[in-house]
Amino acid sequence: MPEEFDLSAEVKENRLEEASTGTLYGIAKEAMKDYVQVYLDLTRKTSGLANILPEHVQEFAQKLVVLSGIDSAIDPGSSSAEQVVQEWRRRQAVPFDVESAITKGVYIQLRNRVVNLLNELEQATKGFLEFDFGYIQSHPYMLPILQRLANISSKAELKKRIGNVSDNAISESAARKMSALLNQFKPGQNMNRGQILQSIEPTLEGIVRDLVGRILLESIVANALDDANVPYRLESEYSYLEGVIYNFRADFAIPDEITPKAFIEVRKSSSRHASLYAKDKMFSAINWKGKNQDMLAVIVVDGPWTAETLKVMAKVFDYVVPLNRASDVAEAISAYIAGDRSQLKWIVEFSIRPAN
Repeated sequence: MPEEFDLSAEVKENRLEEASTGTLYGIAKEAMKDYVQVYLDLTRKTSGLANILPEHVQEFAQKLVVLSGIDSAIDPGSSSAEQVVQEWRRRQAVPFDVESAITKGVYIQLRNRVVNLLNELEQATKGFLEFDFGYIQSHPYMLPILQRLANISSKAELKKRIGNVSDNAISESAARKMSALLNQFKPGQNMNRGQILQSIEPTLEGIVRDLVGRILLESIVANALDDANVPYRLESEYSYLEGVIYNFRADFAIPDEITPKAFIEVRKSSSRHASLYAKDKMFSAINWKGKNQDMLAVIVVDGPWTAETLKVMAKVFDYVVPLNRASDVAEAISAYIAGDRSQLKWIVEFSIRPAN
């Protein structure tokens, strides 16, 4: 069985490709967007998942999100809406894990896609024994699977042995080299189907980890802002927010970095690192609010933050809210932009100037 390896570098290199390419990354990206929408719809209908009723979980995706979020072992495919609600009520003290709720469906779609790709590849290669370079060149989306089958342990090694390739384009020269390697290795003789599927799991995990880090939490907040008709600029869309001490970017500048009325930071934490993250975020808030005293400071949190760090952050941020209440804070920001000054809770007066 090929050794396990991390394809995170390859994932990041190709992460901006669209799902229309048929790549595993593109499929995962679209699946995550779909499940984010399911999650957001549930939060709106259930007051932030506070009151889930059978009518809220009629579809498979809705059941999957709820059951995965509470780490339930019951099958969403064979469970009724009433059973899902009963299970949710039984486990209400279990913290709802947004990441698990959304990524479970992503993994299902990815694994189904891999099975379909393997079926196609097995037929095209006579049981993973004969690899034609023309097929490899014309099917670049097979690259993550072909790399596993060739027992190539890293992106660097792949580039060294094959050349500069991606799951969107493979040159004829690279395809010939990959074909020669696979025909020599003959993975169909050395690996059974179960081993092949297992060997691809690290690739899928790397894809999902990258998407969680890049788009999951921010996309939930962005959707909430869109629903509330709040204009914003993402961190990748502007240079910086001006502060008293340093200029830096927030996850969201509202409506923009030129005339900011609010900023939002989105952060997942663990109880182990909560204090460190809280200090970092509070310093940023003081830095920006000290320069723009009418700016609303918002932090949207996920994960097991400690109660003490949340209390401390609430002395600097105007709003400290959990991810499942993103819609509420979006409405508050909308009201503030419209002129409701009661939404502003803290004014930071802070300046640094030469002693002379």
